[in-house]
Amino acid sequence: MPISAGDSLPDATLMMIGADGPQPVSVADKLKGRKVVIFAVPGAFTPTCHSAHVPSFIRTKGDFDAKGVDEIICVSVNDPFVMQAWGEATGATEAGLTLLADPQSEFTTAIGMNFDAPPAGLMARSLRYAMAVEDGKVTVLQVEENPGLCDVSGGEGLLAAL
Repeated sequence: MPISAGDSLPDATLMMIGADGPQPVSVADKLKGRKVVIFAVPGAFTPTCHSAHVPSFIRTKGDFDAKGVDEIICVSVNDPFVMQAWGEATGATEAGLTLLADPQSEFTTAIGMNFDAPPAGLMARSLRYAMAVEDGKVTVLQVEENPGLCDVSGGEGLLAAL
């Protein structure tokens, strides 16, 4: 069953590239005592994700900062090397967004946001969503009905819902 507003997020291990290569990142550690925005995309470098979703959070980062958000995290079912390259290619890393890989779809599946799109070559991927989380509890959740759109789950859409 998909996660919803009011639910606590489960712990899971995501990945990022650190100084010594791939390193695990605990979701629980990232969220404890913090106000965080998490948005997810079906795939790094895919058209809507690359040209609309990530840029919307780069544009609105200052607005989220003004609302007391400690960190904006993008999650995708990709490997950490791809996420690092994508963060650099989009300017997301330079803008201060955190891009984390969910290589085995552990987090995505645990919150019920996984889907398959064989015609597009996307298997065990994440639905497109954005959520506001306070101390591990989802306060706002915006899920796109069509993963090819970026309306309610974009930076502006989530800001309007806060």
